[in-house]
Amino acid sequence: MRSNEDSYLLVSRDLLVLLMERTGDGSRVTVRELADEVGVHPSKIGHLRTGEQETLPRTKALACARRLGVDELVLWKPTGRAVCAPLEEPHIQAVPA
Repeated sequence: MRSNEDSYLLVSRDLLVLLMERTGDGSRVTVRELADEVGVHPSKIGHLRTGEQETLPRTKALACARRLGVDELVLWKPTGRAVCAPLEEPHIQAVPA
């Protein structure tokens, strides 16, 4: 079953690897540690690093950016609409006179 949540596209797998080597606080984070904090299986982080996967749900992508100490848009690009689609105006039907 697929979630209705918007996906975020990884901007650069090389950047992800670099940020894991030196996070915002200067420490290193392993694949397993990042996966635990984001709430995904370690293989998902591994696949992001190798390019086998390019997206995460919004909440997971934000958790990943937060753990690495960067703004979400440094590492991720939203793939959904920025705003909701406009609602159609109700059609007025002509009534016979």
